[in-house]
Amino acid sequence: MTSLEAKKLEPSEVARLIVEVASENLATDIVMLDLRGLASFTDYFVVMSADSNRLIQALEDDIATTMKQSKLNIHRREGSAATGWVLMDCSDVIVHIFAPEEREFFGLERLWARAPQVVRIL
Repeated sequence: MTSLEAKKLEPSEVARLIVEVASENLATDIVMLDLRGLASFTDYFVVMSADSNRLIQALEDDIATTMKQSKLNIHRREGSAATGWVLMDCSDVIVHIFAPEEREFFGLERLWARAPQVVRIL
């Protein structure tokens, strides 16, 4: 591998990188779910809560910056800080940033209860 080639991160490494960024930037109740074998569209969900629209936006921005610096793509984004929910589709990892009320409403951990929790940071 030359110095110009970036090391390709495994999906689990990408998910853990996102967990680290979220943890460092005041996200709460961070969960990394392993969806391999349960879903064909992704390998991992990283779900987190943020107590304000401003924090939701900051987390989205910090994750996007980290992805770009790591030469990783975000293929699609949905939602906004104003709606209390942001989805970032990073192909093998899908990031969900929720306000507490929206997280309860969508109930992803209940919907994917069979998925092992690889990481949980309260």
